[in-house]
Amino acid sequence: MRKQKGQTTLEQAVLIIIIMGALISVGAYFKRGVQGRWKTAVDGLGDQYDPSVTNMDILETLSSNTETRLTTFQDVSGIWTIRSDNAVSQASTTGTTRVGPF
Repeated sequence: MRKQKGQTTLEQAVLIIIIMGALISVGAYFKRGVQGRWKTAVDGLGDQYDPSVTNMDILETLSSNTETRLTTFQDVSGIWTIRSDNAVSQASTTGTTRVGPF
């Protein structure tokens, strides 16, 4: 009986070692698979902005018209002031920016 108990413990230890070895060897393939997915996702983002080589056409206009009216009147309860503001703004600039080798 004692011989069989030792054999069972040895079998369990060998089985655990085989399972651990299999998990370690599969871990490398799993890691490569995750890295491949990341690379595919990043490559799918397309071309990235490079500040050292860029062309920009800029168009911006700014015009502003502001009108403020103050009306003051006095009655029995005191002096009252009413303020009315009207503002209209528009922006525009024209130009080109080129950076990097051409």
